[in-house]
Amino acid sequence: MILTIVAITCLVSIMAFYNPELLGKLQFNAYAIKHRKQGYRFFTYAFVHGGWGHLAINMFVLWSFGRIVYGLYLYLFGNLGILYFLLLYIGGIMFSVLFDFGRHKDNEWYNAVGASGAVSAVVFASIILYPQGGVYLFFIPLEIPSPIFGILYLVYSAYMAKRGRDNIGHDAHFWGAIYGVILTIVLKPSLFIRFLEELTNYF
Repeated sequence: MILTIVAITCLVSIMAFYNPELLGKLQFNAYAIKHRKQGYRFFTYAFVHGGWGHLAINMFVLWSFGRIVYGLYLYLFGNLGILYFLLLYIGGIMFSVLFDFGRHKDNEWYNAVGASGAVSAVVFASIILYPQGGVYLFFIPLEIPSPIFGILYLVYSAYMAKRGRDNIGHDAHFWGAIYGVILTIVLKPSLFIRFLEELTNYF
């Protein structure tokens, strides 16, 4: 499942690198969705990326965390785990840009690409599923407990989105993460209690 998503995303993204017209047709553009009825853009933007680095980072994180989430979904929900993982990923793609749609639906020049929102949903689902885990960042040689990382990431994304001084889709990161948390808790409410218990160990 994870390798299939990675392979399709890489294939479409690489094609779009060399075909600006394809990129233009697939990227998220709230104006085109509203005024030209191109609702498919809510989904297709996640399969094109802004460059090799953007694609590589998203796919590496998806591969790393997606295997964990997919495996635990199968363990917890049996064959329904396949459906739930697709709901997590595809729902993360669409939910993460709803805020940007509302804000930019009359801005013809706003575009966005990349699977970051869906990847954030997967990462935060893994935090709820396995709160005992930890996250390593490239520039910090220490393991950060997953619950702490999750809280810091949400605060950082909300702060950077409010500042709006770079071209990174912090809103999509934030709302994708929220979606991943909510969906996983809805599917297995007892996980939230375990997450809170793990969180209290650090305070």
